[in-house]
This record gives sequence, C-alpha cells and structure tokens, in this order.
Amino acid sequence: MNIFEELQARGLIAQVTDDKEIKDLINNGGARFYIGFDPTADSLHVGHFMALCLMKRLQMAGNKPVVLIGGGTGYIGDPSGRSDMRSMMTPETIQHNCDCFRKQMERFIEFGDDKAIMVNNADWLLGLNYIELLREVGACFSVNNMLRAECYKQRMEKGLSFLEFNYMIMQAYDFYHLHQNYGCNMQFGGDDQWSNMLAGTELIRKKTGDDAYAMTITLLMNSEGKKMGKTAKGAVWLDPNKTSPFEFYQYWRNVDDADVMKCIKMLTFLPMEQIEDMEKWEDNRINEKKEILAHELTELVHGKEEADKAQKSAHELFSGTGNSENMPKAEITSDDLFEDKISIVKLVVKCGFASSNGEAKRLIQQNGITVNDEVVNALDKTYTSAELKEGLIIRKGKKHFKKAVMV
Repeated sequence: MNIFEELQARGLIAQVTDDKEIKDLINNGGARFYIGFDPTADSLHVGHFMALCLMKRLQMAGNKPVVLIGGGTGYIGDPSGRSDMRSMMTPETIQHNCDCFRKQMERFIEFGDDKAIMVNNADWLLGLNYIELLREVGACFSVNNMLRAECYKQRMEKGLSFLEFNYMIMQAYDFYHLHQNYGCNMQFGGDDQWSNMLAGTELIRKKTGDDAYAMTITLLMNSEGKKMGKTAKGAVWLDPNKTSPFEFYQYWRNVDDADVMKCIKMLTFLPMEQIEDMEKWEDNRINEKKEILAHELTELVHGKEEADKAQKSAHELFSGTGNSENMPKAEITSDDLFEDKISIVKLVVKCGFASSNGEAKRLIQQNGITVNDEVVNALDKTYTSAELKEGLIIRKGKKHFKKAVMV
C-alpha cells in the first residue's frame, strides 16, 4: 500500500484540488508541503495532533515538510470556526509561544538539511508594505468570492472585523511566499481551512503560472473535531507540565467507544494489517482497544517509559491496589474556602467534572460523585482544609477521577 492509499484507508483525506497530481507527488516523495500553526498558546494540544502525525507519515514516505509558525498571522487571528474575535497577543508572547512549539514539534518531525524546515511568517508578513501588498496580491482577490467562503459566512451575522477579513489574504500570501522561496508545492490543513487554501493555490497560479495543490485532512471527527482536545476545564496539552502523561493517557483511555477505531486509524502508526485485524475483534474487547490507543499515543508524545508508567498507574488505581501519587490533581487554595471549608458542589467544579454549579448539583443528586469511595448525594456536604491536606479522591462515574489537594 502506497502512502496516498494509506492516508485514504486511515480516513485522513477529506478533499483535494488535483487528485492524480497530488497522489503522484506524495507517492513519489515529491511533495514539499506546509502546514501552519498559529501560536495562540505556549503549548500544542491534541487538536494539533492530527497535523503532526500527518507530517510525520509524509516525511517517513520521503516528502519534505515545511512547518509554518504563524508569528505574523498570530497578530490577526483566523476567524474560521470562531464566533468571536481572538484576543490580541503581544510580540513577546507570540515569540515565546513560537519557541515552545518548535521544542515540542521536534519529537515528531526530523529537522535538518534536506529534511524538515521550520519558518515563521513574521519574517515576511511584518515587513510588508501595505500599498505594495494591495497592488501585488489584493488585485488577485474577489471580495464577492471571499464573502461566499464558509469561514466568513458564519461570522457575518455576529460581525467580522476588517482585521480578520485579511486573514485569507495573509494565508494565501504565505503559500505564495513559501512557493517562491522554498519550493513549496502543496499545503495541508483542516476542512475549515479549505477556502483559505484554495485562495493560496489560485494566487500562485495567477502570479506565476505554476501548479500548486491543496489537500484537507479530516480533523478527527469533523463535527466533533472542534471538541477534540477539550475538557470541561480546557485543552489537553502536549506539554507534560500542563497535562501530565497520566492525564494524557486517561484522556485517550476514555474516548467514546464509537471513536476508538477512528482514533487508532488516524493517529497511531500501527500497521494497517494490525488495525484491520483489530476491527474484527469482539465488542467485549473494546477496553483492550482503548488501552492500545492510549499507550500508543502517550508513547508517541511522552516516550515509552512515561506511557508504561501511566498504564501501570491506571491499572493499579482502577483495581484499588495502587497509590494516588500519579493521579491527576485539582489544586485547592484558601481563596476557594469559606470558613475553612469547601462545598462538594464547588469541589466538583474545581475538579473539572462540571462546568457550572448547576451541572455539579445534577451529578451529585444522580449519585454520580464519590469522595474517597463513598457516594455523596447531599448538596450541603463540605470538606475542611485539613481533609484537603490529606487529599480527597473525587470520582465522576467509574472512569474519571482527581485528587483534590490543598496548596
């Protein structure tokens, strides 16, 4: 099976501009492709995971990745998939985030001579002359066509700033610049980037007459892709200081049953023959599949030692034979206490098991919360700072738990 067919078999390809040409380029190792990452935080999260895995697969097949860090577009913010305007970041924050991204990406992508390169679009976007850009690039864009793009249509009713309206032009210019200066001939992205990507291919063809191609990947569970990497209290980060290897393992161990094989196909590097065999397993082996998924991905991000440790800790905790040292923690401060106590409702919210007091109350009333293995259904139940210093094991259902500790 060649690499293009493997991407199809894994359910990764959503749409392409030129099927035959892209297939030939990728299979023959002729793709010099880029994927962009806007530095909106100081860590990548599992929402970026698909793109990183795709770059790794394509590099292993002989293609050349260009990792584009959006140090310039980070000043604007992509409106795709958003209902509000992204907050503005300082230059110092953007640069710090870019540095963090590179360090994490080096676990996935091999950088060096004739391998992958990393570039920052701040190097060319920030120095652009506005009038020159309008004359060179602006004339190639139809406002009517831009307004028909999904990334803009979904924002028109709530308001689209002129700043964000320029994002498509900036992304198209990125592809044009990478084509002219680095020989880039292909771009990859998620489905929500399709309009921006088409703008880039058209700009290159209009300005140079050269062929340029675009391909979108199916960001895991497109409709669900927006929730990928999200928990009740934020993102699942690749940085172990933000999301511990144990928490990372548990995130994948607890994915919905219906998504397990999709995740295994799209994100792991298990051979397709092994995956096809797993698809034939009986339904009662679903937990085995989840453990394979969780271990494979934790090893990919954090290394085998941490993956083994996370799996061992999970087995011990669920069997009741282990300690709670590796359990994810919810830190409680004195500001969370009233008269040296915290209510069970607030504790559930602090643990990230509910996004509001109302949701927490419903969980408690439905016997969905246990504290130190005792079901708690009284809404007025409280715990003291002394108890928190000892540590309280809070469970939601059977799979989700946190150790609440006083800090």
